[in-house]
Amino acid sequence: MKGFNTSLQPERRAELSEAIFRQVERLPAFAAARTVAFFSALRDEPMTDGALARWSRTRRIVLPRVEGEIMRFYDYDPAAMNASGAFGISEPTGTVPCLPEEIDLIVVPGVAFTRAGMRLGRGKGFYDKYLSQPGMRAFKAGVCYPHQVVAELPVDPHDMPVDALCCGAAEQ
Repeated sequence: MKGFNTSLQPERRAELSEAIFRQVERLPAFAAARTVAFFSALRDEPMTDGALARWSRTRRIVLPRVEGEIMRFYDYDPAAMNASGAFGISEPTGTVPCLPEEIDLIVVPGVAFTRAGMRLGRGKGFYDKYLSQPGMRAFKAGVCYPHQVVAELPVDPHDMPVDALCCGAAEQ
C-alpha cells in the first residue's frame, strides 16, 4: 500500500485527498462536531493541510503526539508545532492534553480498511489503544485512498473498527 500511495502523482494525490476530506465534511458527525481529532499526514497518507486549514476556522482541532508507547491529542496551533515529531511528522507542542471524552469526531488514517470498518494500522497500536480508552465516545471516520479498501484484513480482538470509511470514491 505504501508503494501505491507514494507512486501517486502529486496532482492525483491532492485531488484524492480533497475528495476524501470533503467526504468527511458531508458526514452528519462532522456537522455536529465541535472538537475534531485529526492528524498530520505521513508522506504516504492523504494530504491533510487543506482540510486542517479549513476546519480549524470553525472547530477545535486536536492533533496527536506520540509520547513513548501512547498517543495523546493536543490543541492545534499552527504557530506552535514541532516539525520533527515522532515518525518525522509535525506534532503539537501543547501542555494540556485533550481528554478522550471531549472529542466528537476522530479522523483515523490507516494502511488499509475493509468496507465493514476494520483497519490495518502501522503496527504500533496507537489508535487502537486510544480508541479503546474509557470515555472515548467519538464518531470514528477512517480515511484512505480508494485502492486501500480491501475485502478482508487480519483482525485481532483489540482492533477497533471505524464507524464510517471515507476514501474519496463517488460511492461508499
